[in-house]
Amino acid sequence: MGSPQQPKRRVAFVLIDGLGDVSLPRFGYNTPLQTANVPNLDAVASAGVNGLMDPVEVGLACGSDTAHLSLLGYDPRVYYKGRGAFESMGAGLAMSPGDIAFKSNFATFDEKTGIVTSRRADRHFEEEGPILCAALDRMKLPSYPEYEVRVRYATEHRCGVVVKGPRLSGNISGTDPLKDNRLLLQAEALDDTDEAIHTAAVVNELSREMSRILVSHPLNAKRSAEGKKMANVVLLRGCGIRIEVPSFEKKHGLCPCMVAPTKIIAGLGLSLDIDILEAPGATGDYRTLLTSKVTAIAKALSAPLQSSPSVFVPGEDEHKPGKPDGYDFGFLHIKAIDDAGHDKASLLKVKALEAVDQALGQLTKLLWQAESTGKFQYFLCVTGDHSTPVEYGDHSFEPVPFALCRLTDFVSAVGGEPIVVATSLEPFPLPTIKAGEDLDEDKMGKERVSKQLKAFSGDSVCEFSEIAAARGCLGRFPGGEMMGVIKAFLKLNA
Repeated sequence: MGSPQQPKRRVAFVLIDGLGDVSLPRFGYNTPLQTANVPNLDAVASAGVNGLMDPVEVGLACGSDTAHLSLLGYDPRVYYKGRGAFESMGAGLAMSPGDIAFKSNFATFDEKTGIVTSRRADRHFEEEGPILCAALDRMKLPSYPEYEVRVRYATEHRCGVVVKGPRLSGNISGTDPLKDNRLLLQAEALDDTDEAIHTAAVVNELSREMSRILVSHPLNAKRSAEGKKMANVVLLRGCGIRIEVPSFEKKHGLCPCMVAPTKIIAGLGLSLDIDILEAPGATGDYRTLLTSKVTAIAKALSAPLQSSPSVFVPGEDEHKPGKPDGYDFGFLHIKAIDDAGHDKASLLKVKALEAVDQALGQLTKLLWQAESTGKFQYFLCVTGDHSTPVEYGDHSFEPVPFALCRLTDFVSAVGGEPIVVATSLEPFPLPTIKAGEDLDEDKMGKERVSKQLKAFSGDSVCEFSEIAAARGCLGRFPGGEMMGVIKAFLKLNA
C-alpha cells in the first residue's frame, strides 16, 4: 500500500488597498479599522502570527505599484520603471520590450489659459470613457507617422496609452500637474540621451493631438450642453517601459493567480507572469461584487476539484482557460478601502472594511469546503499595501497590519465549523452612506469589546488593527521580507 497523498498547501492572500489609517477624534481616537466590526479579520489575527509591515521602508509613502512590487519580492529600486506599462497592460494593451506606456486620466482643461481645472473629468465614466478611447486609439501623429498609438479604457476616469516605435525612452516626465488648477505640463527629457529628448517631443505632440480630437468630439459637446465638465485632455504620467524580471513562480516556487480589476495591479501581475483571473462584476471601485472575487480565487485554489476561472490575455479579446490543476498562491486585491481614504470618507471606510470582512467569511467557507476533502491545506494572509488615511486623502507612510494563519486555526478561532458552514454565499453590494449619516455612538467599537477577544494560537494578538499588530511576534518588518515570512510559515506547518 502506498502512503496517503499529502494535501496540497495553498495560500489565499488578501490585500486590502489603502488599509492603514490614523486615529480619528470622531471615532473616539480609534482608527477606522479599530472602529469597524470585523470578526473574521480578528479571527485571522487571533489564529496566527502578526506584525506591522512597512510596504517598502520606514517613513516612505509609496504608490500601490511600488508597494506591490516590494511585497511580491521585487525591490522597486531595482525593478520599477514607471507605472504606465502596468496600467496599459492591465487595460488589455499588449506591450513589447521598447514600447512606452502611460497611466492616464481624462481631465478638464481650460484652452485659453492652459490650466487643468479638474484632473478627473468624471469618476463615473464607464459609458463615455470607452467611446473617447476608441476615438483616440490608433490615432496618427502628423510629425511622427512611424509611431503607433494604442489607447484602451481602464476604470473610472483612467485609460492606458501605449506608444510603439523606434528609439523610445521611458526616462521622460509627464504632462500631469498632479493638482487641480495648475498649468498643463510639457513632457521633458530626464537625461541627455537623444532618445529621451526625441521621446519628449513625440509625447508633447501626442498630448496636443489628443486634445484636438477630444475637443471636437460630439460627446464633449453633449457634456458641455448638459453642464458637465468636458473631458478635453488626457493627462499622461508615469511613463514606463515594460519591465523584464524573473517570474513569480521561478522566484518563489509557488504557482500564482490574481483577481485584480484595478488595471495597474493586473498589469503589474502580468509583468510577473501571474495569471489574471476573470471575475464577473468585479469592477475595482465602489460598485464591485466582492463575492465574485472571492469565488474566483476559491475556485482557482481548489482546482482540480473545481475548474479554474478563465484568464485574461492582453491584446486578445478571448480569454484562455486557467490552469487545470489550480494555483498555489491566490492574490485577491480589494480597492474600495483605498478609494474611501482618497475621498476622505471615514464612515464609508469603516463600512467598506466590514464588507471586506463579510467577503472574507465567504472565502473561508469556500476554502473550508475544499480542505474538508483532505486534498488541500490552506493558509490565509491579510494585509495592506499602504495607509490611505481619510484625514489626508492620500497615501502616507504609516505601517500596515499583517496577519497570517492556517485555515484550520481560523475555523477554531472564529467559533468552530458550524459558524463557517452557516456563512451565506449570497452576493452583496458595497455599502452606501447617506448624507449626514454617522456611526451609532453607543455601538462604536463596542462589538469587539463585548466579544472578549482571545488569542487562539501563534502570538498574543487577537484583533486585526494597526495598534494590535504592533504586539505581534513578527515585530515591524519591511515589505520586501513578506514572501519570505509566508514561505517560512508554510515550511513550519509542513
